[in-house]
Amino acid sequence: MTKTEQHQQTALPLAETVATRLAESALPEPVRALLREALDNDTPDTATSPAPSGRVYLDSLTVNGFRGIGPRTRLSLSPHPGVNLVVGRNGSGKSSLADAIEVGFTGARAHRPGQDATRGGHWSNLHAGDGPMIEVKLAIEGDTGRSSLTRTWTSKEFGSSEATFKRPGHETVPLAEVGWDTALADHRPFLSYTDLDLMLTGKPSERYDAIAAILGMELLSTATNRMNAREKALAAAAKEMREALPGLKDALYELENDDRAVQALVAVDTPGALDLDTIDQLLAGLPPADDSRLAELRVEAGVRGPDLEKVGQAVQRLRIALADVEDLRGTDAENARLRADLLERALAHVDRHPYDDVCPACGTERVLGREWYDRASRQVAELHREAKAAEDAHSAVQAGARNLQSLIESPARIPASLTDPWKVWINYRQITDPVELARSAEEAATILADACDTVRRYAARELEERDERWSALVVRLAAWAGQARAAERDKPLLSNLRKAVKWLKDLTTELREQRMEHFTGATQDIWERLRQESNVDLTAVCLKGSEKASVRKLVMAASVDGQDAPALDVMSQGELHSLALSLFLPRATTADSPFGFLVIDDPVQSMDPTKVHGLAQVLHEMGRHQQIVVFTHDTRLQKAFTDLELPVTVFQVSRGEGSRVKVECVDDPVAQAIGDARAIASTRNLPAETCSHVLPGLCRIALENAFLEAAWIRHHRAGGSERDLQDALNSAERLQKVAAIALFGDLGRVGDVKSEVRRRYGDQAWSLIRKCQQGAHPDGTSIPGPHRFVSDVEALAQKIRKPEVTA
Repeated sequence: MTKTEQHQQTALPLAETVATRLAESALPEPVRALLREALDNDTPDTATSPAPSGRVYLDSLTVNGFRGIGPRTRLSLSPHPGVNLVVGRNGSGKSSLADAIEVGFTGARAHRPGQDATRGGHWSNLHAGDGPMIEVKLAIEGDTGRSSLTRTWTSKEFGSSEATFKRPGHETVPLAEVGWDTALADHRPFLSYTDLDLMLTGKPSERYDAIAAILGMELLSTATNRMNAREKALAAAAKEMREALPGLKDALYELENDDRAVQALVAVDTPGALDLDTIDQLLAGLPPADDSRLAELRVEAGVRGPDLEKVGQAVQRLRIALADVEDLRGTDAENARLRADLLERALAHVDRHPYDDVCPACGTERVLGREWYDRASRQVAELHREAKAAEDAHSAVQAGARNLQSLIESPARIPASLTDPWKVWINYRQITDPVELARSAEEAATILADACDTVRRYAARELEERDERWSALVVRLAAWAGQARAAERDKPLLSNLRKAVKWLKDLTTELREQRMEHFTGATQDIWERLRQESNVDLTAVCLKGSEKASVRKLVMAASVDGQDAPALDVMSQGELHSLALSLFLPRATTADSPFGFLVIDDPVQSMDPTKVHGLAQVLHEMGRHQQIVVFTHDTRLQKAFTDLELPVTVFQVSRGEGSRVKVECVDDPVAQAIGDARAIASTRNLPAETCSHVLPGLCRIALENAFLEAAWIRHHRAGGSERDLQDALNSAERLQKVAAIALFGDLGRVGDVKSEVRRRYGDQAWSLIRKCQQGAHPDGTSIPGPHRFVSDVEALAQKIRKPEVTA
């Protein structure tokens, strides 16, 4: 495995690496909890969020009215790792396609220093019938369908574009809500010739920032900053509390004749036994346990007598009610009330003695009969109606008396000096005569209220004199006590924060060095492939300074024939171009990047033929784990893939009248293998060994690529393991293992491939696969009808490429 592949595979996403290291650490659980909280980057729930979490691959590009493209043009890609070449002469529209992908994601084009990336120049095509539009279909790991990124323009200004994103099962949202801005800046998956130039002509600090960003340490640096801020705040608060204590103690010493100051001094000055509860009691105004006079003074200072206004109002209402009763005395209403009362008594007598008709008042016989009873009952009802005013007046008297008595209350604690007047006031609850209550209650309330006011004033004056110096310290003591309590409470937290910060800093240093080592190794490995016959060795790539330093730079050391020299000073233009590629490619393919694709435009310029072959090898290796899309007019790169017999998919771009751009796939791996097999089958006098070994071998390649394509489709839909797929590709039983992933998404179900192939595609399908496999054995296999065999394999391959087809 090359260092480039190691860089792609071993540099796991930082969040995953940190989570694993944290789980394996020996840190106490409280420290781990703090670290988990600090490391939490509020990742949205991917089930409900439009922001995807799986790696993103390009499925297709549709362009209309953009740059050199007039009517709608479509570029269809296979959304999985592999190398794709999009070739065409200058002016064919291929660079417009490359630009369209970048503009679709970013809204800006590659630019040179001094140019505004949002200014598109001549960007709108005059031959387009509709308005300019870019649509990028994306395959995202874990999703069952394709996502759409669409960019349109609201005016003729290039900067007026708007982009939306639609994920399967989610609403359409602005692209900005997807959260790719940082990743697009740090792991930029677009490489133009201008970008390569900027990698070397930019300021030293810009080159430093470009590489530092891809080390992916932001998660750790953010967490460390959070932890540092909390730790410094707690440490500063504890230090402030300690520094304030000597001055507070001196002030308390000066009040040694005050019991409260003495208690406070003991509470703060006992080594190792800070008594904050006592301080809280003192601050709450509770007296010292041995100072009863202070407690009595506080009760007296807080005493409140009757509310004279309410008592006066209650007395007034009672007096008015009594006056109303007096006014009705001797009136018809009063007489009616008295007569009704008298008759009710007589009726009650008859009810008690129903057989006695003698009047109990005069002794007259036979006068209390039924006739009299009915007549008297009617008279009582009539008299009550006439007496209502008198009854209401008496009811008002009773209500007034109750209201006045309800104001006679006793506090929980009565000062000794107020015992007698308060007792007199409380005794008014026992008075039943409303006239007596109205006559004397207000006077008793006034006497008690005056006594309470006098006692309260004297107590307040004495407390003020007693507390004058103490009060000056209360605020100071309260502030210090709050700091002390917080410091005591936060001692364990401060200790845990310091442990967490140290762990983060140690891990950051380790991972930073590790990731820089991987990056440097990948850069040197790519350079070795690209430099070919150059006598310049790239001996070191490192970062000098820190992210916040004003002087920081990317140092690239080289040697020429064994003599040390700065790389940028000794390299030719072609070598500088290769060096820029060596720096860019590892940056764009780190595991932290959400993008599984890399778009490269014109990477071959200034390269001699040997370097082009080296570039083909580098792209092939990267294509095992990354979807590589290269746009070029230089035929040397395609020839290099052919010369080196490296797999590649080639698209030809051509341009017709009216800016009609056409894209055709001229190198489909399945079609290419079938085409080669058909050519062999058509050869006259075909040698037996060719028919038994070479022909089935080519058909096997076609089936492997078909299963590989289906495996990637399933991988994207289910979020399967990319590592499993790569293991299958590197194994001796490649075809069946890739088939297991394509059919089940499970590398462990190789044994079920045979039955599933038969179920989906029929018994003949498995027979074809077995013959293709046997062609690799020394004895080969027998193929009676080569043309029919190739046609059957081609039909099976097309079914396999569409996972939904099962028969």
